Amino acid sequence: MNATEEALKERIKELTCLYEVSSILVNADPEYQEETFQAIAFSLKKAFQFPEYTGILIRKGKTQIKTGFSDNKASISSPIYLFNKEEGAIVVSLKKKEMSFLREEQQLIDNIALKIGDFLERVAIKKNESLLKRQMEHADRLSILGELTAGIAHELNTPLANILGFAELLKESMAADKTAASDLDKIIKNTIFSREVVKKLMFFACAMPKEKKHINIVPHIYDSLDLLEATFRKEQVSYQVKIEEEALVIQADTVQITQIIFNLIINAIYFSPKNGVVTIEAFQDTEHIILKILDEGPGLSEEALEKVFQPFFTTKPTGEGSGLGLSVVHGIVASHKGSIVAQNNTDKGAIFSVRLPK
Repeated sequence: MNATEEALKERIKELTCLYEVSSILVNADPEYQEETFQAIAFSLKKAFQFPEYTGILIRKGKTQIKTGFSDNKASISSPIYLFNKEEGAIVVSLKKKEMSFLREEQQLIDNIALKIGDFLERVAIKKNESLLKRQMEHADRLSILGELTAGIAHELNTPLANILGFAELLKESMAADKTAASDLDKIIKNTIFSREVVKKLMFFACAMPKEKKHINIVPHIYDSLDLLEATFRKEQVSYQVKIEEEALVIQADTVQITQIIFNLIINAIYFSPKNGVVTIEAFQDTEHIILKILDEGPGLSEEALEKVFQPFFTTKPTGEGSGLGLSVVHGIVASHKGSIVAQNNTDKGAIFSVRLPK
């Protein structure tokens, strides 16, 4: 075979490889990237002048796919870029140092690295679109629930106030009848509890009046911890505070900010195991104050991560929670033009992160 035929044979191999890689990436399942890279590596190996002496390494983040061997002393490489940031590379090695690469082989891996980068960008864009769609659907549901909740809370407030008022009048007039007085105490107690639920509903619906002013949230965090000291002891849970600055100032309603801190810490205590630690972090960037509450509990399921801020959703046993605490927090944060995110910690437990504008 003469030099021209040999060169033509190599070009055909390279074009065949490009076609195969394009087909692999078009039909690739984003969930099986390792298998996709494995198929590309095998196709690429066949395209080189000395396939039996060629080793292919495709690296993306922590994922590494290797066929054959790797020898950095006799190799060529091409970076894989994801949104103009290097996220990996293709490295091709030759087993025998006396062998050399063709100029076209460098061009081949450059082209394939570019195709892989395009594929990864499409996957990332699709994931972001899907996430944005879920967030918008979630926001729409919360908005509708908020409107319904505000109406329900408003309708319940008047009859509850009447029940409480008449029950207290009856108790005064029936003080001599201990049985009746005891029953009326139960009515009063349950009416007050119901009124508190309505108050939480109104917080969720952002229907409570707000008095915004500049406040330093650091002392409010420590005040909340002081108030919950007995609860920490009772549940055998400790806490640590990671706040380096003495002042973290935001424009907010004092009562509602305290409600955020209180509810998130109580939630963390509830899900912490005996001898667990609740961590409270607070810091700032140029535009926001960030508050993080971390627990060492079992973490959140996929369903809980999606629904955790919806009213009446709770993972607590029946009778131990109304499912309004975190929805109240979400409503208050939203009314302050902030954001709150729930996620699982890498080791154990859950993290609730609140970002509030300064």
